[in-house]
Amino acid sequence: MNRVLTMTFRSLVAFILLWSCLAVKTQAQTPSSQESTKPTDTEKKKAEEDPFKPEPAPPLPAGMTGSDTNDPRFKLTPGMYDAGEISKGLKHLQLLKKPDAFQLGTADPDNAKVQKTLGMMGVADTSKMPKPTQLVTAQLAFANSDLAFQGNHLFQGNFYGVNIYDISSPAKAKLLTTMICPGGQGDPSVYKNLMFMSVEQPNGRLDCGTQGFPPGPPPPPGEEKKPPPPPQKDRFRGVRIFDISDIRNPRQVAAVQTCRGSHTHTLVVDPKDKNNVYIYVSGTSFVRQGEELPECSGEAPDKDPNTALFRIDVIKVPLAAPQDSKVVNSPRLFMDPGTGKLNSLSSGGTHGKDGPEKPTDSDQCHDITVYSAIGLAAGACSGNGIVLDIRDPVHPKRLDAVNDPNYAYWHSASFSNDGKKIVFTDEWGGGMGARCRPNDPIKWGADAVFRLKDNKLSFASYYKLPAAQGNSENCVAHNGSLIPVPGRDIEVQAWYQGGVSVMDFTDAEHPVEIAYFDRGPIDPKMLILGGHWSAYWYNGHVYGSEIARGLDVFELSPTEFLTQNEIDAAKTVRVAELNVQNQQQIEWPAQLVVAKAYLDQLERSNGLTADQITALRKAIQSAESSHLNRREVAKLQSFAGPLKKSAGTTGSAVDSKRLQALAEILQRPSK
Repeated sequence: MNRVLTMTFRSLVAFILLWSCLAVKTQAQTPSSQESTKPTDTEKKKAEEDPFKPEPAPPLPAGMTGSDTNDPRFKLTPGMYDAGEISKGLKHLQLLKKPDAFQLGTADPDNAKVQKTLGMMGVADTSKMPKPTQLVTAQLAFANSDLAFQGNHLFQGNFYGVNIYDISSPAKAKLLTTMICPGGQGDPSVYKNLMFMSVEQPNGRLDCGTQGFPPGPPPPPGEEKKPPPPPQKDRFRGVRIFDISDIRNPRQVAAVQTCRGSHTHTLVVDPKDKNNVYIYVSGTSFVRQGEELPECSGEAPDKDPNTALFRIDVIKVPLAAPQDSKVVNSPRLFMDPGTGKLNSLSSGGTHGKDGPEKPTDSDQCHDITVYSAIGLAAGACSGNGIVLDIRDPVHPKRLDAVNDPNYAYWHSASFSNDGKKIVFTDEWGGGMGARCRPNDPIKWGADAVFRLKDNKLSFASYYKLPAAQGNSENCVAHNGSLIPVPGRDIEVQAWYQGGVSVMDFTDAEHPVEIAYFDRGPIDPKMLILGGHWSAYWYNGHVYGSEIARGLDVFELSPTEFLTQNEIDAAKTVRVAELNVQNQQQIEWPAQLVVAKAYLDQLERSNGLTADQITALRKAIQSAESSHLNRREVAKLQSFAGPLKKSAGTTGSAVDSKRLQALAEILQRPSK
């Protein structure tokens, strides 16, 4: 048999979770490619008994600190739709529950729907699985995943398909389209009339059918290795492409198969190529047999230099003929360019519950964020964070790579708008673990902020959700996006059942939380998968993909950390589409509300004197009241020169940029 899963619990839970980002990531079982978060025998035994039973938090390692139990988020009351809620700086506007088609429809583990769903996932024998685990595992087949945006539409992925919402009125968002198409994990992206969807699990079918495939034979008694499912000509694992010209009736026009499926994908737009877009495919699951997809190999690189490990896939999508989309390259991002060794990157060793673990080879990327405006990409690649040159998008080249002993699994990445910082996330525990407990170190399962200079990364600091969470709350760093507040680097981010946290990382060495939203645990005794998968800013609002419940809509509200002017300035930035992993450069209009945001920041940092602040605010108010008549604009322009002079003499690089930007707006203000 070909390579399968390095970690295999005897329950269905492992079968599903090991093929999703909701579990510890998989790697091929070769001497040079082993799972960096391989469980101990004790952990395996516990997982077999009931992998959803919360573990007690272990003692903190020496010299490390945990999350804050005095934070009010720590003691919120539990519940599915009636859990306690708390927020600061984020106003919760609406929760849209999942449509019925995306619900299991029962809370009874003996209900026939549970066994039917488990069978659809390819597992026939559930005799050794506790009943509660069977129920929870079946619910995973309907978990919400990532988000994409276009115009007044929001696309929410799900392991069962995609839901499309009308967000023309965000506080009154409504469901437009439910498209059933199982295969996990369903991450979407959109470009003009096309929607792309990641498919990785072995129940995915070319025809989007819900019946899955018959399960293969169980492993021999006493063996923990589970063979891959039998080859199927109708199985689909890769990237689906839909025509969404009719938003209520998406039509599949292509299905591009890949050897490891598509755990996630990244839309890449080449500024020099108007006829095509590209898709970077990150597969993290087992390699399928050659009998199912020719030329697929999961061998170690010393046995097969054409192995499907240690690479990503690049799909070229002709916009005029998307049905002709195909894989055009499989870049070896982990290769040593000097020696040609494919597996030249490793984790460098990481933390484990029982002490330090040995270095493991990195053979996959989880997420790649491209920033075409600066020709770079940041890859979160299991054991490493990497930087890529993507000026030729078909042939990305690695420029730098880092590892970190405090990181278990490099999951995703975000650039600062100027491209001089990158925030990487660590998905310790794969999203299914309670990793924000009081005794979980704040350096584990956190963000790591790196500076980027001359295409080289240097570590600056960690940031982790400061509020402690309970034993039954899956919690770890997950997907987020920039909030376009001028003059600051701010990211809103999902933390599963830790809720949503808004982080200011303007000072890379001292990131700080400035807003949050949280609910109590879904269940106080059993860890049920839930919470926010993604939290993204889009055209004035924050949208959260809630795994178990549905879609949350928020808006920012002023606090001591964020003024109304800063919020209003962020709302001046409008985009036609948003695929967060295809990061767009933010540009602010020369409106006076943006100038007022800079003034608020300069007041907060003492970058100008109180008299200067007062005079500038008065001049801006007069100009606004006069609808920018010549006389008042001339007064504003008189401030520009002195502000530019101050920008050259201030000791703060951040304030220097703010002063320069403020001066430029005052020189040419617009309505």
